[in-house]
Amino acid sequence: MEIFLGIVVVVAVFFFGVLISIGNERQRKAIDDLREQVVAWAMQDIRIKRENIKREITIENPMAWLNQMVAKVYGESLDLKLLEIVKNPTALICEVDGGLQVIVSPSRGKDVTTTKKGKLNKLNTGHVLQDVSKKTQVIELSILNSGMFFDCELENAWKEITGQSISSNKCFVYLKDWWG
Repeated sequence: MEIFLGIVVVVAVFFFGVLISIGNERQRKAIDDLREQVVAWAMQDIRIKRENIKREITIENPMAWLNQMVAKVYGESLDLKLLEIVKNPTALICEVDGGLQVIVSPSRGKDVTTTKKGKLNKLNTGHVLQDVSKKTQVIELSILNSGMFFDCELENAWKEITGQSISSNKCFVYLKDWWG
């Protein structure tokens, strides 16, 4: 009788353990679903707020704004002065006091250089970014280092400076006296 009672207790403990595990799994799934809904709601809320603020963003002086963004990431103000706008793909050639020239472009310099097989990449031959070397200092401006609304501000400023829309949400600044 004691053996039978011991077996019943062991089976009952195992049975209740299985029931508790099943209940915990159901709760875990419900909590995961709730977490996913909260994340989706938060993301949608941020999108709505960004869209409302995006409509209100105006850049009064786009070159001053660009200087401010570069200074924020570079650590010092360069006081960029626009010299030329290169098209297809768009790039701004700027000058800094002291003769240093700076290129600002939504395109990466490595997209301009040739591949190992000798085929040209995305950009046209003869583009100013083709001379970018590995020694050139590159600063990437994006939402991560230039502010939460950088992509919205970039779109407005770029259109005011160049007259063209920009399809990128980041920008690259090339610094080096590599023009001679």
